[in-house]
Amino acid sequence: MQIGDILQTYLDKAIDFLPRLIAALVVFGLSLLGASLVAQWVRKTLKSQFEDKELASLLARITRWTLVIVGTIVALDQVNFDVTGFLAGLGIAGITIGFALQDVARNFVAGILMLIRRPFEVGHRVEIADFEGTVQEITTRDTVIRTMDGEMVIIPNIEVYQNPILNYSGYPEHRRSVRIGLGYDEDVSGAVELFLETIQQVEGVLKDPAPSIYAEELGDSALILLARFWLDQRESGFYGVQSNVVQAIKETAEREGIDLPYPTQVVRVEGEAISS
Repeated sequence: MQIGDILQTYLDKAIDFLPRLIAALVVFGLSLLGASLVAQWVRKTLKSQFEDKELASLLARITRWTLVIVGTIVALDQVNFDVTGFLAGLGIAGITIGFALQDVARNFVAGILMLIRRPFEVGHRVEIADFEGTVQEITTRDTVIRTMDGEMVIIPNIEVYQNPILNYSGYPEHRRSVRIGLGYDEDVSGAVELFLETIQQVEGVLKDPAPSIYAEELGDSALILLARFWLDQRESGFYGVQSNVVQAIKETAEREGIDLPYPTQVVRVEGEAISS
């Protein structure tokens, strides 16, 4: 075969391939444009319905890349690319990468489930995996909290998802308890009435549900009373309210002469008299 014939053959193939190439480029370009428009629509719609920026952005990104991948596959098919073999290769590679990055994948899936379930939000005070603090950030990989001591803790989402979550900010009303040791010689009913009036007057303590005091146990040196009261976390910090309640009870006891005894122990010393 002469060189001219060879060049003519390649030219014919190129001319025959050109429309498919143009079609592939058009399909790929439209997939990029369509993916961007649909992703923007998904983000805007979810934000208006759920007011969750993180989840909206995540689903928008997933939607965009899904459409881009589908468009790429369709575009490759236009140029007679072996899509089936390519997808089979991707499947094998995906399994290999999945085993290597299984921890990352588990955290990613756990992050998506958390963003959908929303067991807590940024700004909530929580206790997770023995760490207590305020949630600073929630991502698809981890959750960042600021502890009560001002330390930053980054917890993988799989640990958050698999462990119990104590959300102190989940409900606005929160109950606190104070244990009071009352001397055995004191008038229990009178002391309880005075302490209830004292607790009700502390700023931040809710009237409904009303405070309550119950006898909890017979201690070694005092009758142990358990005082319970409720507060609204949106208006008052419960550490400050509890501190004020404790101080108010102490001041009332001092003013009314009510004995709040210290724990005491009686030590007996036995021995024989020594005669000279």
